[in-house]
Amino acid sequence: MHDKQDESAQRLIEEFLTARATRKPSPHTLEAYRRDLRAVAALAAEEATPPLPLDALPVAALTARVMRAAFARYAAPRAAASVHRAWSTWNSFFSFLVADGVVAGNPMPAVGRPRAPLPQPKPLRGADTPEQLLASVARQEGRQRDPWPERDLAVLALALCAGLRLSELLALRVGSLTGRAGERRVDVAGKGGRPRVVPIEPELDGVLVGYLESRVRRFGSRTVRPDAPLLVDRQGEPLRRGGLQYLVESCYRRAGITDRVPRGARLHALRHTFATRLAEDGASAAEIMRLLGHASLASSQTYIEVTAGQQRAAVRSNRTNRALAGLVAAERDGRS
Repeated sequence: MHDKQDESAQRLIEEFLTARATRKPSPHTLEAYRRDLRAVAALAAEEATPPLPLDALPVAALTARVMRAAFARYAAPRAAASVHRAWSTWNSFFSFLVADGVVAGNPMPAVGRPRAPLPQPKPLRGADTPEQLLASVARQEGRQRDPWPERDLAVLALALCAGLRLSELLALRVGSLTGRAGERRVDVAGKGGRPRVVPIEPELDGVLVGYLESRVRRFGSRTVRPDAPLLVDRQGEPLRRGGLQYLVESCYRRAGITDRVPRGARLHALRHTFATRLAEDGASAAEIMRLLGHASLASSQTYIEVTAGQQRAAVRSNRTNRALAGLVAAERDGRS
């Protein structure tokens, strides 16, 4: 085991990333792993005794003391969520090394980490914005080179009415739509390998049927076999991450609602809108958790808490409450 500890930390990082790639994370996720590992490793090389260049850093130098010092410097200019993500990545890296017999133990439990704040929901702003978006996309516009409103509407409706993530949308197959009329559902390959089933109401079912019929007209019936990707581009090829993001962005522009989309939550704003409306209509945290495929109840609870806060803010803005506040203040002044 000791001779293995002389191995290059950089090379072992690449081995770890290769092993992770077999789990099929998105390229974005894999690159985030690489950035976190290399950034902290560079700091660890500087904290080693004596300091070393990164390409000469052996894994044996990554002691608990060195990792604590490296993470302290890494954390200083960064948000708690970023530090927590990097800590988790390094914890996975050391677990990989332990399992591979490269190191005897994982030093990360001795390295402090901040509690990761739960992300706050970022739904579309405006009470009627989702309806305005859907109505706009359903209209065929002559300005588009090759309009396909049925496909665009299906994408938005799946996110707004079933709460699917970007990766989940891309993973859908035609055969993911199952069940007989009135009991339709979509089988979702969820995040972290957690499958779930989301019921489909007749309205969404009608949108999806219309989309598939339009697809047969464009490309023929062979393109709607059960194992075929559900969402395709205008050439009939499977939609990719960038293409799906561009499609949603263009729908926002055509509907004239770009100013109502929270920053950093373009497609995800549709999923957040779905969850927020569930909470507004009285769904419990457990129901939201099942429908959205959350790993913990705490994530689902944030939608209910935000909704409760919005309700209180609305009550607070009521003009009658403001008038009552004036009467109370006047009465207090009269007593003094």
